[in-house]
Amino acid sequence: MSESLGDVLSKKNLREPAEILIIRTFLHENFQADCKITSQQNQIVIAVKGSSLAGTIRMRLHELQELCQTEKRLILRIY
Repeated sequence: MSESLGDVLSKKNLREPAEILIIRTFLHENFQADCKITSQQNQIVIAVKGSSLAGTIRMRLHELQELCQTEKRLILRIY
């Protein structure tokens, strides 16, 4: 028989990858800003509100890359 949606979701591992948690923490501690993060195979897209925030983060992107310890490309988007 078919399983209910609750049963299917309870079996899934819905924890965020460590990289995403590091990025969220970095942005919250340094800029008190929220963001939307999408992790793809070769890149991580970080969407933030406002171009001034994106520009400021861009200046520290190399620092964020080292904290994440990932080879994925970090991309900033403005929403």
